[in-house]
Amino acid sequence: MLELRNVSFQVDADGQDKEIIRDISLKLPEGRLTVITGPNGGGKSTLARLIAGIEKPTDGQIFFRGEDITSWGVTERARAGIAFAFQQPVRFKGLQVLDLIRIASGRQVSVSEACSYLSRVGLCARDYIGREINASLSGGELKRIEIATVLARGAALTVFDEPEAGIDLWSFQNLIQVFTDMRERMKERSIIIISHQERILNTADEIIVLRDGRVAAQGSKEDVLPGLIGTTSAIGTCRALDSESGGIVE
Repeated sequence: MLELRNVSFQVDADGQDKEIIRDISLKLPEGRLTVITGPNGGGKSTLARLIAGIEKPTDGQIFFRGEDITSWGVTERARAGIAFAFQQPVRFKGLQVLDLIRIASGRQVSVSEACSYLSRVGLCARDYIGREINASLSGGELKRIEIATVLARGAALTVFDEPEAGIDLWSFQNLIQVFTDMRERMKERSIIIISHQERILNTADEIIVLRDGRVAAQGSKEDVLPGLIGTTSAIGTCRALDSESGGIVE
Protein backbone atom coordinates (compact mmCIF):
# COMPACT_ATOMS: atom_id res chain seq x y z
CA MET A 1 0.00 0.00 0.00
CA LEU A 2 1.07 3.57 -0.75
CA GLU A 3 0.04 6.17 1.80
CA LEU A 4 0.51 9.94 1.82
CA ARG A 5 -0.03 11.74 5.11
CA ASN A 6 -0.55 15.50 5.01
CA VAL A 7 1.90 15.90 2.13
CA SER A 8 2.67 19.44 0.93
CA PHE A 9 5.20 20.75 -1.55
CA GLN A 10 6.22 24.32 -2.23
CA VAL A 11 8.76 26.07 -4.42
CA ASP A 12 10.35 29.50 -4.44
CA ALA A 13 8.74 31.68 -7.12
CA ASP A 14 10.26 35.15 -7.49
CA GLY A 15 11.23 35.22 -3.84
CA GLN A 16 7.87 33.97 -2.58
CA ASP A 17 6.80 30.50 -1.55
CA LYS A 18 4.32 28.91 -3.96
CA GLU A 19 2.45 25.85 -2.70
CA ILE A 20 1.96 23.24 -5.42
CA ILE A 21 0.65 20.36 -3.28
CA ARG A 22 -1.50 21.29 -0.30
CA ASP A 23 -1.87 18.91 2.64
CA ILE A 24 -2.78 15.79 0.65
CA SER A 25 -3.61 12.56 2.47
CA LEU A 26 -4.27 9.42 0.41
CA LYS A 27 -4.28 5.65 0.82
CA LEU A 28 -3.82 3.61 -2.37
CA PRO A 29 -4.23 -0.14 -1.81
CA GLU A 30 -2.27 -2.76 -3.75
CA GLY A 31 -3.56 -4.45 -6.86
CA ARG A 32 -5.42 -1.44 -8.26
CA LEU A 33 -5.09 0.91 -11.22
CA THR A 34 -5.52 4.52 -10.10
CA VAL A 35 -5.77 7.45 -12.51
CA ILE A 36 -5.01 10.95 -11.23
CA THR A 37 -6.60 13.70 -13.31
CA GLY A 38 -7.64 17.34 -13.07
CA PRO A 39 -6.99 20.78 -14.61
CA ASN A 40 -3.56 21.77 -15.86
CA GLY A 41 -1.47 23.21 -13.05
CA GLY A 42 -3.41 21.27 -10.44
CA GLY A 43 -0.33 19.42 -9.17
CA LYS A 44 -0.71 16.02 -10.87
CA SER A 45 2.81 15.62 -12.24
CA THR A 46 4.31 17.09 -9.08
CA LEU A 47 2.48 14.47 -7.02
CA ALA A 48 3.84 11.73 -9.31
CA ARG A 49 7.38 13.06 -8.84
CA LEU A 50 6.91 13.12 -5.06
CA ILE A 51 5.81 9.47 -5.09
CA ALA A 52 8.81 8.50 -7.24
CA GLY A 53 11.28 10.43 -5.07
CA ILE A 54 12.31 12.91 -7.76
CA GLU A 55 11.02 15.66 -5.47
CA LYS A 56 10.82 15.65 -1.67
CA PRO A 57 7.79 16.99 0.22
CA THR A 58 8.26 20.14 2.27
CA ASP A 59 5.78 18.73 4.80
CA GLY A 60 4.16 15.39 5.50
CA GLN A 61 5.18 11.76 5.10
CA ILE A 62 5.04 9.08 2.40
CA PHE A 63 4.75 5.39 3.32
CA PHE A 64 5.17 2.38 1.05
CA ARG A 65 4.12 -1.01 2.34
CA GLY A 66 4.19 0.33 5.88
CA GLU A 67 7.67 1.86 5.71
CA ASP A 68 8.37 5.59 5.86
CA ILE A 69 10.12 6.42 2.55
CA THR A 70 9.81 10.22 2.80
CA SER A 71 13.56 10.80 2.86
CA TRP A 72 14.41 8.09 0.31
CA GLY A 73 15.78 9.05 -3.09
CA VAL A 74 14.87 7.64 -6.49
CA THR A 75 17.35 4.75 -6.30
CA GLU A 76 16.18 3.60 -2.88
CA ARG A 77 12.55 3.72 -3.96
CA ALA A 78 13.33 1.83 -7.16
CA ARG A 79 14.98 -0.91 -5.12
CA ALA A 80 11.89 -1.04 -2.92
CA GLY A 81 9.72 -1.64 -5.97
CA ILE A 82 8.59 1.79 -7.22
CA ALA A 83 9.05 2.49 -10.94
CA PHE A 84 8.50 5.80 -12.76
CA ALA A 85 7.75 6.26 -16.48
CA PHE A 86 8.54 9.76 -17.70
CA GLN A 87 6.20 11.89 -19.80
CA GLN A 88 9.01 12.14 -22.37
CA PRO A 89 11.16 8.95 -22.32
CA VAL A 90 14.91 9.43 -22.22
CA ARG A 91 17.04 8.53 -25.27
CA PHE A 92 20.24 6.58 -24.66
CA LYS A 93 22.67 6.90 -27.55
CA GLY A 94 24.76 3.75 -27.96
CA LEU A 95 22.37 1.59 -25.90
CA GLN A 96 20.28 -1.04 -27.66
CA VAL A 97 16.71 -1.98 -26.78
CA LEU A 98 17.79 -5.42 -25.57
CA ASP A 99 20.35 -3.82 -23.24
CA LEU A 100 17.72 -1.46 -21.82
CA ILE A 101 15.29 -4.28 -21.11
CA ARG A 102 18.02 -6.25 -19.36
CA ILE A 103 19.00 -3.24 -17.24
CA ALA A 104 15.35 -2.65 -16.31
CA SER A 105 14.79 -6.28 -15.33
CA GLY A 106 18.00 -6.47 -13.31
CA ARG A 107 18.96 -9.78 -14.88
CA GLN A 108 20.26 -11.28 -18.11
CA VAL A 109 16.91 -11.94 -19.75
CA SER A 110 16.99 -14.04 -22.90
CA VAL A 111 16.37 -12.53 -26.32
CA SER A 112 13.10 -14.46 -26.61
CA GLU A 113 11.86 -13.11 -23.26
CA ALA A 114 12.85 -9.56 -24.20
CA CYS A 115 11.00 -10.01 -27.49
CA SER A 116 7.87 -11.09 -25.62
CA TYR A 117 7.83 -7.76 -23.73
CA LEU A 118 8.14 -5.86 -27.01
CA SER A 119 5.34 -7.92 -28.54
CA ARG A 120 3.06 -7.08 -25.61
CA VAL A 121 3.40 -3.37 -26.41
CA GLY A 122 2.69 -3.89 -30.10
CA LEU A 123 6.21 -3.78 -31.51
CA CYS A 124 7.62 -6.31 -33.96
CA ALA A 125 10.47 -7.66 -31.84
CA ARG A 126 12.83 -8.52 -34.68
CA ASP A 127 12.67 -4.91 -35.90
CA TYR A 128 13.46 -3.39 -32.51
CA ILE A 129 15.48 -5.75 -30.30
CA GLY A 130 18.78 -4.53 -31.77
CA ARG A 131 17.75 -0.91 -32.33
CA GLU A 132 19.64 1.89 -30.61
CA ILE A 133 17.68 4.18 -28.25
CA ASN A 134 18.40 7.33 -30.23
CA ALA A 135 16.78 10.01 -32.37
CA SER A 136 15.79 7.50 -35.06
CA LEU A 137 12.93 6.31 -32.84
CA SER A 138 9.62 8.20 -32.82
CA GLY A 139 7.91 9.36 -29.65
CA GLY A 140 5.39 6.53 -29.88
CA GLU A 141 8.11 3.94 -30.36
CA LEU A 142 10.04 5.28 -27.37
CA LYS A 143 6.94 5.26 -25.22
CA ARG A 144 6.17 1.63 -26.05
CA ILE A 145 9.79 0.58 -25.49
CA GLU A 146 9.70 2.32 -22.11
CA ILE A 147 6.54 0.41 -21.18
CA ALA A 148 8.24 -2.82 -22.27
CA THR A 149 11.00 -2.04 -19.75
CA VAL A 150 8.32 -1.44 -17.10
CA LEU A 151 6.86 -4.87 -17.83
CA ALA A 152 10.35 -6.40 -17.57
CA ARG A 153 10.97 -4.56 -14.31
CA GLY A 154 7.89 -6.05 -12.67
CA ALA A 155 7.73 -3.27 -10.08
CA ALA A 156 5.27 -3.41 -7.20
CA LEU A 157 4.13 0.14 -8.02
CA THR A 158 4.53 1.86 -11.38
CA VAL A 159 3.78 5.56 -11.90
CA PHE A 160 3.10 6.77 -15.46
CA ASP A 161 3.24 10.54 -16.00
CA GLU A 162 0.89 11.41 -18.91
CA PRO A 163 1.89 8.37 -21.02
CA GLU A 164 -0.22 9.62 -23.94
CA ALA A 165 1.92 12.77 -24.41
CA GLY A 166 3.45 13.14 -27.87
CA ILE A 167 2.29 9.84 -29.36
CA ASP A 168 0.26 9.16 -32.50
CA LEU A 169 -3.31 7.86 -32.56
CA TRP A 170 -2.31 4.25 -33.37
CA SER A 171 0.19 4.22 -30.51
CA PHE A 172 -2.44 5.66 -28.18
CA GLN A 173 -4.95 2.96 -29.07
CA ASN A 174 -2.28 0.34 -28.46
CA LEU A 175 -1.39 2.03 -25.17
CA ILE A 176 -4.95 1.62 -23.91
CA GLN A 177 -4.77 -2.10 -24.67
CA VAL A 178 -1.44 -2.37 -22.82
CA PHE A 179 -2.91 -0.73 -19.70
CA THR A 180 -5.98 -2.95 -19.89
CA ASP A 181 -3.72 -6.00 -20.14
CA MET A 182 -1.54 -4.80 -17.25
CA ARG A 183 -4.63 -4.26 -15.10
CA GLU A 184 -5.85 -7.79 -15.74
CA ARG A 185 -2.44 -9.27 -14.82
CA MET A 186 -1.72 -7.10 -11.78
CA LYS A 187 -2.61 -9.27 -8.78
CA GLU A 188 -0.72 -7.46 -5.99
CA ARG A 189 0.98 -4.91 -8.24
CA SER A 190 -0.32 -1.35 -8.53
CA ILE A 191 -0.37 1.30 -11.25
CA ILE A 192 -0.82 5.06 -10.99
CA ILE A 193 -1.42 6.98 -14.23
CA ILE A 194 -1.44 10.76 -14.56
CA SER A 195 -3.78 11.53 -17.45
CA HIS A 196 -6.52 13.74 -18.93
CA GLN A 197 -7.68 11.08 -21.38
CA GLU A 198 -11.17 9.66 -20.98
CA ARG A 199 -10.16 6.30 -22.47
CA ILE A 200 -7.38 5.98 -19.89
CA LEU A 201 -9.79 7.06 -17.14
CA ASN A 202 -12.04 4.23 -18.31
CA THR A 203 -9.34 1.66 -17.45
CA ALA A 204 -9.20 2.82 -13.81
CA ASP A 205 -10.36 1.09 -10.66
CA GLU A 206 -10.20 4.44 -8.89
CA ILE A 207 -9.99 8.08 -10.01
CA ILE A 208 -8.46 10.93 -8.02
CA VAL A 209 -9.14 14.51 -9.12
CA LEU A 210 -6.57 17.16 -8.16
CA ARG A 211 -7.40 20.84 -8.29
CA ASP A 212 -5.23 23.66 -6.93
CA GLY A 213 -2.97 21.11 -5.26
CA ARG A 214 -5.76 19.46 -3.30
CA VAL A 215 -7.84 16.30 -3.68
CA ALA A 216 -11.14 17.54 -5.08
CA ALA A 217 -12.70 14.12 -5.65
CA GLN A 218 -11.79 10.48 -5.12
CA GLY A 219 -13.70 7.31 -5.76
CA SER A 220 -14.46 4.49 -8.14
CA LYS A 221 -14.57 5.09 -11.89
CA GLU A 222 -18.34 4.57 -11.76
CA ASP A 223 -18.74 7.31 -9.14
CA VAL A 224 -16.28 9.94 -10.41
CA LEU A 225 -16.08 9.67 -14.20
CA PRO A 226 -19.73 10.53 -15.05
CA GLY A 227 -19.35 13.84 -13.24
CA LEU A 228 -16.08 14.66 -15.02
CA ILE A 229 -17.48 14.24 -18.52
CA GLY A 230 -20.79 15.96 -17.81
CA THR A 231 -21.53 19.67 -17.95
CA THR A 232 -21.13 19.92 -14.20
CA SER A 233 -18.17 17.98 -12.88
CA ALA A 234 -17.68 16.18 -9.61
CA ILE A 235 -15.38 18.99 -8.49
CA GLY A 236 -17.89 21.75 -9.02
CA THR A 237 -16.68 23.36 -12.24
CA CYS A 238 -18.06 23.34 -15.76
CA ARG A 239 -16.14 21.13 -18.15
CA ALA A 240 -16.42 19.79 -21.66
CA LEU A 241 -14.98 16.71 -23.27
CA ASP A 242 -12.44 17.39 -26.00
CA SER A 243 -13.77 15.05 -28.68
CA GLU A 244 -10.51 14.95 -30.63
CA SER A 245 -8.11 14.07 -27.85
CA GLY A 246 -10.52 12.44 -25.42
CA GLY A 247 -9.19 14.74 -22.73
CA ILE A 248 -11.02 16.63 -20.04
CA VAL A 249 -10.59 20.36 -20.41
CA GLU A 250 -11.82 23.51 -18.70
